[in-house]
Amino acid sequence: MIYHILPQALYASLDKSQPFRADSLESEGFMHCTGAPERLVWVANRFYRQASGPFVVLCINEALIVAEVRWEESDGHLFPHIYGPLNWSAVEKVIDFPRSADGTFLLPTNIS
Repeated sequence: MIYHILPQALYASLDKSQPFRADSLESEGFMHCTGAPERLVWVANRFYRQASGPFVVLCINEALIVAEVRWEESDGHLFPHIYGPLNWSAVEKVIDFPRSADGTFLLPTNIS
């Protein structure tokens, strides 16, 4: 399982009949993901802690992704990057990403 973080409002607005194209696909050539739940919390707190509003986590079955996935090093860790649009059929579930009162992201209890 790999994971992608996005604002809940953005997720709700997406046309699920079309593959998902994160902004980073256009600007960087790939979509950022993470491969371990504990790394997910680290990434969220590093990059999204100051962002307002609720977030969700896409739980993605890597074997079902149509686009190429490359595991690449960043900050001394390997991260999965999706080099193309994400087909919704690879998304096994979407879960809320809980936060504490100070905005810190917490590991979802229902993550797999």
